[in-house]
Amino acid sequence: MYLGRRHFLGAIAGSAASLFMPRDLAQAIAPQPEHLPAGADRSVLLSRALAALQQHHDRVASRDVIGIVDFSAPSLLPRFQLVDVAAGKVISDHLVAHGSGSDPGNSGWVQRLSNRPGSNASCSGAFLTGEIYSGKHGRSRRLQGLDTENSMASSRGIVIHAARYVAPDLAESQGRVGRSQGCFAVSADDISHVLERLGPGRLLFAAR
Repeated sequence: MYLGRRHFLGAIAGSAASLFMPRDLAQAIAPQPEHLPAGADRSVLLSRALAALQQHHDRVASRDVIGIVDFSAPSLLPRFQLVDVAAGKVISDHLVAHGSGSDPGNSGWVQRLSNRPGSNASCSGAFLTGEIYSGKHGRSRRLQGLDTENSMASSRGIVIHAARYVAPDLAESQGRVGRSQGCFAVSADDISHVLERLGPGRLLFAAR
């Protein structure tokens, strides 16, 4: 599953994050079909994620794999991508819930984002992945917000965890998955892969 050559190279060319890329990357990436859901312009979102990787380079120790969540896409689509930065490809894509406070009408679309405690809303920006712990949702990964718009993420308990209300059959039958309290909730089938590939000290970037 590859990011299109046009999207990936265009994003790199417009981003300071190109400092992390090998010079022969253009020759290494062959044109491939697109494999990204509808939502925000893919090249713009990728460019913003790479710019965040550069901006927070002193905090993000491991820059080989990043996670990107497109909150402009509906929850019925796999809008959470794991991206191999050096290889220029999407490793995998996943369904992910947004917070109930971001979608009060349970429409499946994010209406607003919030950093406020008690809002039960999703927040955007760059997150640093932390340690794995076992909580009420099983194995989960802590997150630390690196930007003004997500500075309260850690104290709000915003993490990556699995949830029964996130599953392909629910997305198909309901036209959406369930809502979290602001966490990045993925399916039980996906959680081990997501926790393994998006390990500690890596970037998760979310935007709408």
